[in-house]
Amino acid sequence: MLRFMPVGDSMTIGSAGEHTWRYRLWRHLCTAYDGPFTLVGPRETLHDPVTDAPTSRAYADPDFPRAHLAGWGEGWQHMTPLIGETVRSCRADVLLVSLGLIDLGFYTNAEQTAENVRAFIAGARTANPRVRVAVMPVIRNIRVEADAAFAEQVAHFNELLAKTVADLDEADSPLLLVPPPASYDFHTDTYDGTHPNESGEHRIAGAFAEAMWRGWGLGGPYGAA
Repeated sequence: MLRFMPVGDSMTIGSAGEHTWRYRLWRHLCTAYDGPFTLVGPRETLHDPVTDAPTSRAYADPDFPRAHLAGWGEGWQHMTPLIGETVRSCRADVLLVSLGLIDLGFYTNAEQTAENVRAFIAGARTANPRVRVAVMPVIRNIRVEADAAFAEQVAHFNELLAKTVADLDEADSPLLLVPPPASYDFHTDTYDGTHPNESGEHRIAGAFAEAMWRGWGLGGPYGAA
């Protein structure tokens, strides 16, 4: 049983009424991956906009493994202290990570965020020396249009992330930099400039799927489902 754990912020946890990209990727792997697998993590809920808390179970389609490690307003600095014990307790084999927007927007600069990436990977490997980690750079959102300093930090962090992944990649615990969806446009692939709508969910899921297929031979080409 291959155990995937989605790790992310508001784009990964999703809101009440959504499918989430986690669901889209699971549907893809059901047909593309030739073997038993599941999604794991210590959390299952969606963000509830009414209560502003992760209390909703109102998935558009709840019939899938809903487990994850994602939170609205959480970033690398929030997940790094949790990742070791979570990988251990959930027996995660593959981490699918989309983080950084929150860090750069509110907590840490590009260099500090990159240091948290290193600590995150070290913590995951302490729990599982053979863990695989697929990491997506920060996807551009509406704030980059209005905030030049933020846009510069996003670009700089993405450069540092690519170097970090290359530096820390190991044969027994491979790291994979997931190219951001080439056609992703926050004007049309989000409902508010940041959070993915249906097309955005497919593009994010497709980016992870294609990267794992091309980089690790895992799964196959993404087909929207």
